[in-house]
Amino acid sequence: MDAEIRRCIDRRRGCGYDLRFVAGVNAYKPEEWTDMMDKQKLEHFRKLLETRRLNLRESVARTEEDGRAAQSTDSAQDIADRASSSYQKEFLFARSNNDRQFLQMVEHALSNMTEGTYGECEQCGKEINERRMEAVPWARHCIGCQEKLERGELEPQAQEN
Repeated sequence: MDAEIRRCIDRRRGCGYDLRFVAGVNAYKPEEWTDMMDKQKLEHFRKLLETRRLNLRESVARTEEDGRAAQSTDSAQDIADRASSSYQKEFLFARSNNDRQFLQMVEHALSNMTEGTYGECEQCGKEINERRMEAVPWARHCIGCQEKLERGELEPQAQEN
């Protein structure tokens, strides 16, 4: 009986539990079980990021198309039409720029997955909270470091991509 009641420590959360309460305990060794769960989570985040990347690419393409359409307007416009057209071009430029920056962050997170560093804070190296990753899968920093960055207490690191 003692051989069956082995203690397993979840490496990610640091919490302990008895394997006798885990369904299918004989199917996996504790290390394989936690690694499989990590792979499932990683695949979940990969799907979220790839979906977001696809949506952003479509948005950037649409914005570029709208920008080209706005530039091809007739030059014989009155001043109000030119002002409206200018505002629309500026708005499309800002939107396109924001989408491109966002797309860069998503692609950086996907490249971190292939490198095996996804979910680690780029500033302190600690693991980013799973709830934060669920809300912001492209997060580069843990909550503590992000708060310090926003207060100006840390220097932002240059992004490689």
